[in-house]
Amino acid sequence: QVDVLERLDFVLRNISELRKEVEELRSSLQHLAAEIIAEVRSHLEETQKVTRRRRFPFPRERSDSTGSSSIYFTASSGTANTDDGESEGGYTTANAESDYDRESERESEEGEDEVSCETVRTARRDSLDLVNEDEAPLILDSSLEEGLGQLLQQADRLHNGDEQEKREGFQLLLNNKLAYADQKDFLWRLARAHSDMCEITEDADEKRSYASDGKEEIEIALQKWDQSAECHQWYAILCGQLSEHESIQKRIQTGYVFKEHIDKAIELKPEDPQSYYLLGRWCYQVSHLGWLEKKTASALFEAPPTATVQDALQNFLRVEELSPGFSKAGRVYIAKCYRDLGNNSAAVLWMNLASELPANTKEVAVSVTCKPRF
Repeated sequence: QVDVLERLDFVLRNISELRKEVEELRSSLQHLAAEIIAEVRSHLEETQKVTRRRRFPFPRERSDSTGSSSIYFTASSGTANTDDGESEGGYTTANAESDYDRESERESEEGEDEVSCETVRTARRDSLDLVNEDEAPLILDSSLEEGLGQLLQQADRLHNGDEQEKREGFQLLLNNKLAYADQKDFLWRLARAHSDMCEITEDADEKRSYASDGKEEIEIALQKWDQSAECHQWYAILCGQLSEHESIQKRIQTGYVFKEHIDKAIELKPEDPQSYYLLGRWCYQVSHLGWLEKKTASALFEAPPTATVQDALQNFLRVEELSPGFSKAGRVYIAKCYRDLGNNSAAVLWMNLASELPANTKEVAVSVTCKPRF
């Protein structure tokens, strides 16, 4: 046993040295990646500015506008659309931009190709947003805002459906990404849809791809809306899903990130039962770490994660307090906690309560892959 312990200490010292080297390499790579991203972003912004100038060569208002609202330029995509596909003057929306480009040559003709003042202002805002997008948030017009509300309701309904409906919800959000990519409630739902696809997909590579893409989407949202509980919650979930396909060191690191963002989600939205359920899962997992896992975590990080079965139990009971019957799995974990604490009668009671719930409760989509693995 002494020989084994000496060998183990030797391995742990090597791991500690390796960790320092990895941190130095990571720092260098992050600096290089930041420079590359800055150059690419600068090039894309310049390209978009040139494109906008060509699309709207005469961004001026007209005092003699008829106020027609048959053509709308959406602030996110810069495309024209109508309900019936044809403007009042008989011109289809596909020709709206070309008609507008020839406007200076036809000002003396009838008003069938006139564009309203509001349309021109919207086009001007669209062009200015590309230059000062960090200074002024995107404002949707009434028609787009109404469409976004309907889209989010449909996405929520499909998210709560079966596997086929989840796939439909994912495709629905992808199809509307260009129009609503600057909207917080759209982005975190798009990340949630990636999580759904990761959950229902069988292929390991596809799971990793969905989790990675979803994490990128929610990272963009967090950069703009770091006070959104949903953004923090789904960032934690997607980090957990992605860690399922990574090394043990990365999984340990993800455990810290997971806890940090779930704590932030609870701080921002203390009445959300799902956050307490996720925190309960984290606490229960950490409380059952083995000796070797704890020693490895101690070698890799200054302070290993700590939590007790009692911590997990309190979080699961909080879920029931906020939303009774929210989670079948949550009730099962309450029974496990009581069993681990030696209260067998309470464990039996909660197992019976769990059996009364349907198989599919609100937490099922994230009940397995979101947990941190050590």
